[in-house]
Amino acid sequence: MTLSSKIAVALGVLSLLLAVWALLLARSRRIHVRQGRAWNAEAQAADSRAQAAEGRARTEVQNRQDAESRAKELGIREAELLGEVRHLVSDRLPALALHLISSHHPVPGLLHNHLAGSEAARLLDAVPEAVSRIVLKERRRIDAAARAALRGATQESQALSYRLQTNIVGLQHEFSAPPRLTQSLLESDHINEQNLRLTQRSAIVCGGWPGHVRKDTYVSEVVSGASSRLRGFDRINIVSRLGLSNIGVVGRAAEPVAVVCAELMANALEHSRDDLMVDVGLVQTGNGSVCITIDDAGKGMTAEALARGRSLISGEQQEVLLLELGDPPSMGFAAIGRLVADYGLHVSIDTSSPYGGVRAVVSVPENLLTSIDENVTPPSVMAPQPAVAPQAHKRPAAADAPAHSPAPSAAAELPQRRRRFSATAAQDEAAAAAPRPLDPESTGAIWSDFQSGLTDGRSVTDSEHTL
Repeated sequence: MTLSSKIAVALGVLSLLLAVWALLLARSRRIHVRQGRAWNAEAQAADSRAQAAEGRARTEVQNRQDAESRAKELGIREAELLGEVRHLVSDRLPALALHLISSHHPVPGLLHNHLAGSEAARLLDAVPEAVSRIVLKERRRIDAAARAALRGATQESQALSYRLQTNIVGLQHEFSAPPRLTQSLLESDHINEQNLRLTQRSAIVCGGWPGHVRKDTYVSEVVSGASSRLRGFDRINIVSRLGLSNIGVVGRAAEPVAVVCAELMANALEHSRDDLMVDVGLVQTGNGSVCITIDDAGKGMTAEALARGRSLISGEQQEVLLLELGDPPSMGFAAIGRLVADYGLHVSIDTSSPYGGVRAVVSVPENLLTSIDENVTPPSVMAPQPAVAPQAHKRPAAADAPAHSPAPSAAAELPQRRRRFSATAAQDEAAAAAPRPLDPESTGAIWSDFQSGLTDGRSVTDSEHTL
């Protein structure tokens, strides 16, 4: 083998080795590439797992924060609801009880306004409404039972008071009684009148009737009779400005009108000093009704009391609970309201009295008024007579003057104020001064009895005075 051959063989072997080495190197490179890729995949997987773990950790933290926030929010709402329940028990329900007694007491609302409209707020607001319905229903039931019991008691008391009044009046007609005993009888009669008025007022408020039946009565007698039922009646000054003296109240309404006037005059006396007078005026209006005005010089009424009084006397409240009238109950205005609703009267009160106190006006409609024949039923001498305008003295007409009828004029058509004359006053002008004829025999008998009683009274011993 030549050298060149050897060199060629060596080069071939070397080329072969180089080829093998290149193959091995390529193989190794591919193995490293695959390993690198595997390592990259593992690294990416590890990163993904790390990111996932980090996300889970963040989620857990967020969830934990959300749970803490919800727990805190629930705690706040629980505290708010507990506060609302506490506010309901301690403030709203007691205020509701006061509101049911007097409507000027406000009932507070929710403690937290942002709860308005929620289910909890609706449930909380439903509690006072349910309590109010239950309390009012039970109160009406109890009040009805109290009314029935009081009405029965007042009816029996009224009957006994009327019997006592009849006996006292019978004893007063005994002129032989000592003066001191006669005065005691008069005082007892007046005390019984006051007690009867209170009993009558309670009966009316409880749904009973006034308990006294009258005939047609003069308006002036109704008012003066009402004033005689009161303590302090001597402070009442009654002035009649009626155009006619024969105006009366029909029998069915005479006692209700007297009760209304008595309660208003009692209120005027009670709220004014003992040295102040109460002025009562009788006026006939143009629409045919009669108005009775009562003016006092007291301290007046507050706006709240005035509004409450107007509501009671209006007659619109058909059911006034006894519990709403105070303790002790003030039944005067409530009784007036019942009579106004039952008989169609109209009563108003305001603070426009000319003396700085309160003015009350009782309007008796025309359908409750009537005319009374003064010759058949003369008015009481104690009742105020209507004021009569002074009349000019008329000269007697000449005997030979021809009678003639004056032509009608606008002035003659106007209503003229006339003095009340008796049957004989038209024939004799001198008899016109007397409001009504007197019976000489009855007058003499009365004076005889009076003198007899006075003589007997002077001769009574001290032991008899102590009876």
